[in-house]
Amino acid sequence: MTIRELNRFMLLACAPFIGMLIWLLSASFPLSMPALNFSPSLQLFSLSEAAQTVLRGLDTARVNAEATKGTVEKYFQIYELSAQTTNAMLAQATAQAARPVQIFESRVAAEFGKPVRSVSSAKIDLKLYRFTDSNYKGYALKVNLKSDDAMKMVLGKDKVGGSETTLAAANRYGAVAGVNAGGFADGNDGKRYPLSTTVLNGKYVYGFEPSFDHLTFVGMSQDRKLIGGEFSRQSDLDKLKPAFGATFVPTLLKGGQKQAIPSKWLNSPKRAPRTVVGSFGNGQLLFVVADGYNEAGGSGATLPELQDKLAKVRIVDAYNLDGGGSSSLVFEGKVINNPSDGRLRPLPTHFLFFK
Repeated sequence: MTIRELNRFMLLACAPFIGMLIWLLSASFPLSMPALNFSPSLQLFSLSEAAQTVLRGLDTARVNAEATKGTVEKYFQIYELSAQTTNAMLAQATAQAARPVQIFESRVAAEFGKPVRSVSSAKIDLKLYRFTDSNYKGYALKVNLKSDDAMKMVLGKDKVGGSETTLAAANRYGAVAGVNAGGFADGNDGKRYPLSTTVLNGKYVYGFEPSFDHLTFVGMSQDRKLIGGEFSRQSDLDKLKPAFGATFVPTLLKGGQKQAIPSKWLNSPKRAPRTVVGSFGNGQLLFVVADGYNEAGGSGATLPELQDKLAKVRIVDAYNLDGGGSSSLVFEGKVINNPSDGRLRPLPTHFLFFK
């Protein structure tokens, strides 16, 4: 087929469609669309008054939140600074509170050296010292009572007239330490009785005896204070509410002042093994035991020497306990001092300490 014939065929094939298209374009058909009526209260893509109120509230809340955040940050900074200041003040106060204790311990250590043994519990703090004076050797036991049952006095074998060593009493009661207490008198029946006024568990063992020849009651009150002195009336001693105590002689310090020592006790014997007790201003106790090899007066300590020793560490009140062969100091099941009898003497009264 030639090109001319092909063109003629295509023209004849498309002629009907071309004619129909021309007719449609030339014809006019009316087209109507339904009208859309919108309510005035509804506007597309516009915000209602309520929505605008919410947006305004959100804006206000955002502003308030920013202000609150700033205030919180400011107060947090103030709190942080205040906390730092408070902590610094607390640390300073703690240090200041500890300072008197440090001074106190340093004063004791300056006189007796470092403790060679110590025991600490919820009931009691004990520190044991060994020291050497120019004329004698001795031991010091510093006692801080923190409980009413940390210290007690016991009778030898728990009966009037009974006697036993301080070590035996300590072992029998399970005490951590013990010191001899008051003097005694040996009866014709072979028994050993506490000297003069003696109080046990708040009761008089065999009544009150007015002081004579400078006899001095030494014990502890019901509120754990060292009490003592010469008493002519029971009512005067009762006012101190004694929990326990024994008697010996004499008083060494009262209110921090040295007391006159009876001449008999200055020279008969002049030197001897001694046991004395005193109390610090903070209520802690100090027992000092001086060694001596006999009771002849040539070894041990004099009472004025012990007065000086106690005054140096600022003991307030102090009393002499039984001495000579009676001087006894035990600690954790062992005898610490060197008894002049060569062994511990059986005694009717003992001060014991419990942890």
